Amino acid sequence: MPDRSTGEIELTVPPVDNVLDLHGDPLRADLVIFLNGNQWMVMDELLAAFYQEHPEVKHIFYETIPPGILLQQIHYGAIKMGELVISVSPDIYTAGREEMEELLRNGFIKEYFHYAENELAIMVPSGNPKGIKGLVDLARPDIRICMPNPQTEGVGRLIVRALEKAGGQGLVKTVMEKKVDNGTTYITRIHHRETIYRILNGESDVGPLWISEALYQKRIGSSLDYVTIHEEHNQKGRYFIAIVEKTVKHRATAEAFVRFMLSKKAGDIYASYGFSSGLDFLA
Repeated sequence: MPDRSTGEIELTVPPVDNVLDLHGDPLRADLVIFLNGNQWMVMDELLAAFYQEHPEVKHIFYETIPPGILLQQIHYGAIKMGELVISVSPDIYTAGREEMEELLRNGFIKEYFHYAENELAIMVPSGNPKGIKGLVDLARPDIRICMPNPQTEGVGRLIVRALEKAGGQGLVKTVMEKKVDNGTTYITRIHHRETIYRILNGESDVGPLWISEALYQKRIGSSLDYVTIHEEHNQKGRYFIAIVEKTVKHRATAEAFVRFMLSKKAGDIYASYGFSSGLDFLA
């Protein structure tokens, strides 16, 4: 049915036409943001605070897809979902250092700033029925793992490093090769958020991922819990923000958003969702 207040027709029939990572209308956007997919839960509160400080900004379109896929979208200029093609370029991009360095080398950005950090945890069903105590347990033949794709997600690469810290290359090979081959490690196809659905649906027993995701599931009262990763094995993810010089169309708003993201207010919002604040505060 149409929403008469906005003139929009609703066409969402989960899971068929349920698009979770494209937010808003790119045609009337005052700002376009390509954002790390693990920050989706922060955005409502974050943008509400930004709109309050900048009432001249009426609409922001943003995508919360893994940064490796967003990086490809920046290079190719469009993304295709089924028969839908969206040709929208970002004013703002957020990602890890590896992706930022690639854009810097290719002249897409001039500089980037550190604004938040995150750590890893192991998501499990409530009650931890498999008795997971740490990363080495992922080698057990009875454990079905959902693993973020290291080719597109920085969290996947960090988990591989954590596995190596915990059990050497033997543990990495078991989890990322042997168990992939026998079907007990599932590599995500699009988004590490697949981990949540697979555990809830009983398709996976565990999923190493960001602690912010695990804390959010606890926050909303879902039937998921998490196991902490030993400090000597854990890895820290660092997030950076940049104006995409080659494609920016809303420069003044983009500059205002970068300033906001480097402010204490934004840092406090991120901290409330389990992130650590960044170091490059401007205000």
